Amino acid sequence: MTTRTETDRPGVTEQASERPAMSRKAQELDRTWYSASGFVGWFTQVNHRIIGTRFIVTSFIFFLMAGIEALLLRTQLAVPENSFLTPDHFNQLFTMHGSSMMFFFAVPMMEGLGIYVVPLMIGTRDMAFPRLNAFGYYVYLIAGVTLYAAGFLGHAPDGGWFAYVPLTLPQYSPGLGLDFWATMITFIEISALVAAVELIVTVFKQRAPGMSLNRMPLFVWAMLVTMFMIVFAMPPLMVGSVMLALDRTVSTHFFMPSGGGEPLLWQHLFWFFGHPEVYIILVPALGVISSIVVTFARRPIFGYTAMVLSVVSIGFVAFGLWVHHMFTTGLPALGVSFFTAASVMIAVPSGVQIFCWIATLWGAKLRIATPLLFVLGFFFIFVLGGLTGVMVASVPFDTQVHDTYFLVAHFHYVLIGGAVFPVFGAIYYWFPKIFGRMLNETAGKWSFALMFVGFNLGFFPMHQLGLQGMPRRVYTYLFDSGWFELSLLATIGAYVFALGVLVTAVDALLSFLRKPDAPDNPWGGDTLEWATRSPPPNYNFEDIPVVRGRWALWERGDEPAGAVTGLHPGRREVLVTTLLDAEPHAVAILPGPTIWPFLAAVAVAAGFLGFIRHPIWFPIGLLLTFVGFVGWLWPRAVGGSAEEQVR
Repeated sequence: MTTRTETDRPGVTEQASERPAMSRKAQELDRTWYSASGFVGWFTQVNHRIIGTRFIVTSFIFFLMAGIEALLLRTQLAVPENSFLTPDHFNQLFTMHGSSMMFFFAVPMMEGLGIYVVPLMIGTRDMAFPRLNAFGYYVYLIAGVTLYAAGFLGHAPDGGWFAYVPLTLPQYSPGLGLDFWATMITFIEISALVAAVELIVTVFKQRAPGMSLNRMPLFVWAMLVTMFMIVFAMPPLMVGSVMLALDRTVSTHFFMPSGGGEPLLWQHLFWFFGHPEVYIILVPALGVISSIVVTFARRPIFGYTAMVLSVVSIGFVAFGLWVHHMFTTGLPALGVSFFTAASVMIAVPSGVQIFCWIATLWGAKLRIATPLLFVLGFFFIFVLGGLTGVMVASVPFDTQVHDTYFLVAHFHYVLIGGAVFPVFGAIYYWFPKIFGRMLNETAGKWSFALMFVGFNLGFFPMHQLGLQGMPRRVYTYLFDSGWFELSLLATIGAYVFALGVLVTAVDALLSFLRKPDAPDNPWGGDTLEWATRSPPPNYNFEDIPVVRGRWALWERGDEPAGAVTGLHPGRREVLVTTLLDAEPHAVAILPGPTIWPFLAAVAVAAGFLGFIRHPIWFPIGLLLTFVGFVGWLWPRAVGGSAEEQVR
């Protein structure tokens, strides 16, 4: 982005009446921030709302595919000695289900919500690096489509979403399935790191004047902490997956014991990413919960400072838990004791969040609508998952249940309770803002009821199955094992849960048959995204708002809103503010739409995918990527219409 000098600072007026002719200005802004349509235009769009919506929709499609895979797995396990799936197909579906949920749904969904909502919530017109934003989406899309295409072509991975070595090395897992898995996992982490960098810069430097750090909405705080976690958690997995790919393609011996490699190194690298990953998914959900609780309790959050500090604490402590996935690997007892302490300690900031939400809801005149129902469901499910988490932090107990269905129940209570229920709450909460349409409240309540009942019917019996010794990751079990009734109950619950998801999906599709009917602020929210139209115009805000308090819209009251002047409507300009107090500092000129981020993503993908067949493709991909970035960064004249900006 190009930055004007500090001496060319924008001014701040306190009276909306001082704004220039709005209608003409809005028209010029609309032309300036316009995104080209059509087939070719689709590949040139860089606007944060478009990219954020793509992340949300694409990740939801992967969620549906992972759900179908889960139903097939549960159908196989419904009765003993079932032959519905072969062992190979079970392993492939099991691997794709886990990989889809963890890599292609949960994290990208949270990134999509952040990319869409955060710029609106902090009162800016786009993210700091819009082309990088588009590049991250294409990388994610190519990785997901490639992995599923490989599966349909007979190269599905079958080593689990954790890909433990040496079982995933070529001696034990021949074929290309795990080559595609290792390569695409490396590839998709680029997308996560891209989103992290741009969200951190956007939050730090593009907040509306007056939105100092101690006035930031809790969802923005949650996304900021999450993005820092991604910066530190993703590189170890990239290193590990690259080493696994090298072991498989050019016969290095990072993980093969017979060649001097160390299998436990893979587990350390994977779980150093894998456990923070749980909180990378959970922390944005905490921000979603806070947003919904404040809006539907119609009062400020209780303990704002405690909430912020607890989120930051979770971000730090989450990196001290990874070894509790390795308690059964024979690590030194002294080291294990520290990780036990950290695993128990993280319950403290999580508990602070729960108590602050309860205190906010206590005695409030609640507006009982679908988003709040999903929040209440989150309380029940996540707390139960957290309690079993404290149980498995104990080494003796974890040793007994580590490879049983008790662990399956525990992490589904944490991840579905901590991510899926808040995500569905977020969908009902922000759908009117994103698409300009209200979802049906009756359908929403049915969806919640089916999902809540189905989830508990499906996963609560797994605690008992685990305590009875049923091992996880097995494709069938014997008639006399005593696990039939509870397994059948779990399968019935999975189908009820899926029916609840289907109700929301159908309701969302049917909403597009109606005319846009959502008001600008249907829930009476306090944050800035509700200050603009539903859906927002191309430029988000005609005038950059000025924030006067922590609860931006509520504290504004009937007083005229302040507005920022000095931004040229004929250029893609955003206001740059100071890091701590968000005082106007400069103006940045953002680049316009272009097809180069898409071409660069294709070039990077060519290098990664070609490497599976021959190492020569890596330098070829590198050269093509260099060409893509040169075209991307080639200097052009600033300003002009959207068509002129697309090169």
